[in-house]
Amino acid sequence: MNRLVLCGVIAGPLFIASFLVNGFFVPDYSLLRHPVSGLQLASWVQSANFIVTGALVMAFAAGIRVGWGSWLIGAVGLGLVGSGIFTTDPLNGYPPGSPAVSEYTWHGLLHDLFAVPTFVGWPIACFVLARRFRPWFSITSGVLFVLMFVLTNAAFAQTPGLVEFGGLFQRLTITIGFTWLTVFGAAMLVKRPDLG
Repeated sequence: MNRLVLCGVIAGPLFIASFLVNGFFVPDYSLLRHPVSGLQLASWVQSANFIVTGALVMAFAAGIRVGWGSWLIGAVGLGLVGSGIFTTDPLNGYPPGSPAVSEYTWHGLLHDLFAVPTFVGWPIACFVLARRFRPWFSITSGVLFVLMFVLTNAAFAQTPGLVEFGGLFQRLTITIGFTWLTVFGAAMLVKRPDLG
């Protein structure tokens, strides 16, 4: 259905706008240094953002019907929902006074486990769907996503010279993924108005 595809078009802009606005107003939070998930430790808004966006992405996956691509995009959405249900642990010195790397709690472990299908499924979806949708754009998006994700992990692992930019790298990773998803969804609406 067109409405399900539209869910994928609006998911990214909604998610990104929410974490940018929320991050700007949370005291002692750095958009450059701290992970998006860290906002969960300040308010319920980021948890809701994960859950709502994840539901929109899963609805999109149900509406596009593109074989394995649909399953991979659905996994991205499921990962977002799970990351919203289970709160992250402190990381990279946020909240203030917490260590750079904290010991796992059960909810922090589940949060990170749910992030796996999101951060693994997204670039694979780009590569799998490259045959059907703008090959150059899809492959470039997948490669850039992986590159930014590697930099994100290195920064959050306290790699000197990168640690101060972990939040930026993660935001770039997420923005690359959602840009691809939004453009893909918009193209499907234009090319396949008869979906459903």
